[in-house]
Amino acid sequence: MSSSLDKLRAAMEAASPVQGDKKSYQDDRFWKPELDKSGNGFAIIRFLPTPEGEEMPWVSYWDHGFQGPGGWYIEKSLTTLNKQDPVSEYNTSLWNTGVEANKEIARKQKRRLHYVSNIYVVSDPKNPDNEGRVFLYKYGKKIFEQLKEAISPQFEDENAINPFDLREDGANFKIKIRKVDGYWNYDKSEFDKTAPLSDEDTLTEVFSSVHSLSDIIAPDEFKSYDELKEKLNRILGRDGQAVSNSTAESIAEDLDEVPWSDVNATAAAEEPVIASAEAPLKEGDDAMDYFKKLATDS
Repeated sequence: MSSSLDKLRAAMEAASPVQGDKKSYQDDRFWKPELDKSGNGFAIIRFLPTPEGEEMPWVSYWDHGFQGPGGWYIEKSLTTLNKQDPVSEYNTSLWNTGVEANKEIARKQKRRLHYVSNIYVVSDPKNPDNEGRVFLYKYGKKIFEQLKEAISPQFEDENAINPFDLREDGANFKIKIRKVDGYWNYDKSEFDKTAPLSDEDTLTEVFSSVHSLSDIIAPDEFKSYDELKEKLNRILGRDGQAVSNSTAESIAEDLDEVPWSDVNATAAAEEPVIASAEAPLKEGDDAMDYFKKLATDS
């Protein structure tokens, strides 16, 4: 009896967090820029080519991030996989009531689009230890539009570049962040002049360090429809479920997934909610076609 209790005590002590320790939910594969004391941010990165065996140098996915009476709902949307998603269905029903108050709720709960690419960190003044390393980088519509602009310039005096090339056809990307109306703004960010990232040996080493992108949107990275529906009902306090059973740790984990710094929230809020349904990802414009050509030719 005494021996069994001693083993239990030892196991419990080992499992208990040390006072002052904070559990981290940060995925070390991902890199994030940081602001300095003046509220500005600066870093230089290089977007990396398509990982071997994959189709494109980025993946994109939808998610939802909002707070209800039962806590935070932070989950990837099944519409990414061309499947029905309970939040999209609920938002559609709210929107179709025609009631402005319901439409406003749907707007606040609408999907957010994210992109993820491999990058090489050239310069990171806030965290120099990141320099010379390969990371995943999650970004929003604003930076994706800048990538499209790089390959399809609007003016005749601008030359197209391949932003995912490590050699002469590519260029470093200078991330410049300002706070505008409380949100991170990337409008000042720009590509440098085209130049190889480094010598061939280093390029080979860099490319061998890229992370899988397809894993990020693999089906097992998404909860099932029933799991999401149960969580949505709990967050909204529907169907007689408890208003809140969130713990401090679960809230911290959810909040860590909210990419407040990775998207232009002001621009996202201006996008209309689709009344009939929140459609899955679509491709087809010239820039997307050109991206595919680059991936095929590389």
